[in-house]
Amino acid sequence: MAIFTHVCLGAVDLAASRKFYDAALAPLGVKNLGPMGENGVLYGAQGPEFLVCKPANGLPATWGNGGTLGFAAASRAAVRAFHEAGLAAGGKDEGAPGPRSFTPTAYASYLRDPSGNKICAYCFADGE
Repeated sequence: MAIFTHVCLGAVDLAASRKFYDAALAPLGVKNLGPMGENGVLYGAQGPEFLVCKPANGLPATWGNGGTLGFAAASRAAVRAFHEAGLAAGGKDEGAPGPRSFTPTAYASYLRDPSGNKICAYCFADGE
């Protein structure tokens, strides 16, 4: 059983966030499942698991320093495709695709979305 029902990140500009996440998550097999009312977008591989939305309290969306949302990638090629697509769709580089030293097979890349949220894609498969 999963420990989360979903994860939600705030969006400053919902259209820019939708464009970014549609592009960056596609290589990971995560799809745009449609709107969540007027103020959000649902994403998932098999159901709604990730939400991007304007804060319900009406205050500006902000990002947390030290917080990162990690997405699973099936391959190192998917990690690279995630990074490339995210940059092309308005994301900012926070760590180029490559090995990570904390485990022998860790391979990841990091991005900031248009609202400043930090996300990453990780693959733990050995080799390409």
